[in-house]
Amino acid sequence: MRFGINTLDDIDVRGKTVLCRIDINEPVDKRTGELKDTTRIEKCVSTLREISGKGAKLVLMAHQGSDIEYKNFYTTAPHAKALEKFLGQPVKFMDDVCGPAAREAITALKAGEILLLDNVRFLSEEQTLFEQNLGLSHEEQAKTLLVQKLAPLGDLYVCDAFAASHRDQPSLCGFEQVLPSAMGRLFEEEFCVISDIMENPKRPCVFVLGGAKINDAFLMMTSVLKAGAADTILAGGLVGQVLLWAQGADIGEGSRAFIRKQGYGGLVDTGKQLLGSYGNRIVLPVDSAVLEKGKRAEYGLESLPRDANVLDIGGKTAALFREHILGAKTVFVNGPVGVFEEPETEAGTKLVWDALGDTEAYTVLGGGDSITATKKYGKTAQVSYICTGGGALIRFLTGEELPVVRALRHGSGIKTKALQG
Repeated sequence: MRFGINTLDDIDVRGKTVLCRIDINEPVDKRTGELKDTTRIEKCVSTLREISGKGAKLVLMAHQGSDIEYKNFYTTAPHAKALEKFLGQPVKFMDDVCGPAAREAITALKAGEILLLDNVRFLSEEQTLFEQNLGLSHEEQAKTLLVQKLAPLGDLYVCDAFAASHRDQPSLCGFEQVLPSAMGRLFEEEFCVISDIMENPKRPCVFVLGGAKINDAFLMMTSVLKAGAADTILAGGLVGQVLLWAQGADIGEGSRAFIRKQGYGGLVDTGKQLLGSYGNRIVLPVDSAVLEKGKRAEYGLESLPRDANVLDIGGKTAALFREHILGAKTVFVNGPVGVFEEPETEAGTKLVWDALGDTEAYTVLGGGDSITATKKYGKTAQVSYICTGGGALIRFLTGEELPVVRALRHGSGIKTKALQG
């Protein structure tokens, strides 16, 4: 047991039916049905191989696609093929989540066989809007359709979805109320790595923050600066733009309009408080890049065009960030520092990632876009640890107990013959 949660060492899965929630949410080319990346799938293989290798009947639950816009949902059928490839054994797929066909397929499983159910977010109770609007307790989640239909068929529940552990949904928090539970090897590993960053990082410890989803990043900044986990924060992407706005710098009307449109205007006041308390430990951009007639143009803060929409940090900022990264002993990264998907606005992110490859520091990186950037720039082998979580990772670093962690602690206290000893 670690962190008050059972590990796979604490449960006996032999001959048992194990319901396992994984996070294999990957970018999909909907024209071909092919996965564009398999990082998360590869990461969960050790857990699945261990459970099925011990003779368990393994039932996998997973989501695919945005949980805000239904149009982004997609079947998990291609994921079964990818799992087969990395596991080196058959993975059955059922285009049902918890209906009669899914239940029959679970019942028919033999020892060591693996079954992947379809996208759990095809169920309304698994969607974020359902989660936000109803706010079901974990006890109430145990009474939802998914748990009521599948839990009676299982002996154990294992969660290996650290990347989704900030979500409060039945497939993640409901089964632990009725089944003895444990975390998988990936969940355990990521929990340990991130706990070490919070509690005992080698110093100097530098955080590089960027990306486009920044609400939790601002909560996290307050936490890690107050706790002393971060010695320095390098602010890029929208994080840097909001903080520059809070400082009183002119970031361009296009940038301000975009920040308001994304619903982040309220973070300017939070930024003012952060800069007032910890301004000497936050490094802001000194120049920015915009597009002019489709071509990259860089400006210092004092000369930025009035209507500018900033899309990347400038070269001077990238050099400044590189200096801090090379001088660090621990570097934590969440989010690219610009719109790295486009050639004209990727220079800042590329230079920062080059620094990650050159530094001798222990480097930890998390989030889907960060993983994509790491692969794009060929730095996967040079980064010390790649965490599958983005939102979960940031939420954990705010000091908040994640919903799935709380649920797993409850499920770890349920005793049945499936537990060792």
